[in-house]
Amino acid sequence: MTAPFPPVEDQLRIIRRGVEKIVPEEELRKLLQHSFDTGTPLRVKYGIDPTGIDVHLGHTVPLRKMRQFQDLGHQAVIIIGNYTALVGDPSGRDEARSKRLTADEVEENARDYLNQVGKVVDLSKAEIHRNGDWFGKMEFADVLALCGRVTVAQLLTREDFAKRYREEKAIYLHECLYPVMQAWDSVEIRSDIELGGTEQLYSFMLARDLQTQQNLRAQVAVMSPILVGLDGVRRMGKSLGNYIGISEPPYEMMKKFMQLPDAVMNMYFELLTELPLDEAKALLAGHPKEAKVTLAKQVITQYYSGEDATAAADRWQAEIGGSALPADIPEQEVPAELREQGTVAAFVLLGKDGLGLCSSNGEARRLISGGGAKLGEDKIPITDPNQQIELQDGLLVWAGRKRYCRIKMQ
Repeated sequence: MTAPFPPVEDQLRIIRRGVEKIVPEEELRKLLQHSFDTGTPLRVKYGIDPTGIDVHLGHTVPLRKMRQFQDLGHQAVIIIGNYTALVGDPSGRDEARSKRLTADEVEENARDYLNQVGKVVDLSKAEIHRNGDWFGKMEFADVLALCGRVTVAQLLTREDFAKRYREEKAIYLHECLYPVMQAWDSVEIRSDIELGGTEQLYSFMLARDLQTQQNLRAQVAVMSPILVGLDGVRRMGKSLGNYIGISEPPYEMMKKFMQLPDAVMNMYFELLTELPLDEAKALLAGHPKEAKVTLAKQVITQYYSGEDATAAADRWQAEIGGSALPADIPEQEVPAELREQGTVAAFVLLGKDGLGLCSSNGEARRLISGGGAKLGEDKIPITDPNQQIELQDGLLVWAGRKRYCRIKMQ
């Protein structure tokens, strides 16, 4: 039989890029070889709990790996965790979630999630399951039987639970069910490979145990590193404000890419693009700005088009990287008490009691003293915090390169 798959070594080379850990690694080759020999695609699982609606680049790391498996000829299986979302993933949490979602909220989020996930994974060729399809049918006796497969000692090997236990913080019973439910999903859909981050290792290994108990082939865990956010330190996340959403306009994505610390660029090229790593290394050896533009264009093209990516880069260069004026300059009304004066000290105009371009008068003074405040289309520097500025309707005021507005007198 002629296998509909590339040679195993070629598959392994693609799969291993951007992967931190494969457990057990020796079994991955065996699975791929069996699939190649029999012409049977592997079932590749990725679970998503629709607790929010914004898919960002951190989410796309395992999704991109799933698309690679699809392109190699394997079967993508997406689990929408509409029941696990009601519990909330405790992974990496020092305390329980304070707010639990309703079933209606979860379902609404799930629909929006799938629309965004479809920008990465070919949903027309993927299986999509909601784990409520099996958990919703369980009676209490079934839940007890499932819990009887896992010991408390096993649960306490999880780093997050162990930490809370040591610190005498609450571990709620429903949270203990989460990894069991996630693992049982693998039994239900008969997964061969599960994708996710390294923090999911416990659940992935528990799934192997449950599959073995059910006389099923045990899955292999393929785990990617956690993508750090725009701060270059913490994991990318909306709650931290350090994320790039795949549904953001191309120009907004471009601006965020240009803020990236140089130290994370190699990780972003490896996890978010198909650019050969030697080419990425050569780019990073050059000017960081050019490397960031290339990175941004590569990623934006995946979710929009090459033309959109180029337009975003050109606009950034013109408005922020160059000298052209921004296309959308906001207007800001001057408070009445300042309008009556006719002129006002520069630090007051920029500060919180004026145009609000700076959070305080102290910040405005520092910005002006550092040469960051300017006036007009020609960007004439304001040289003294106490410089008297004549208020004119339409006057363009700059507080650095990214904060600006036109004065509105009425």
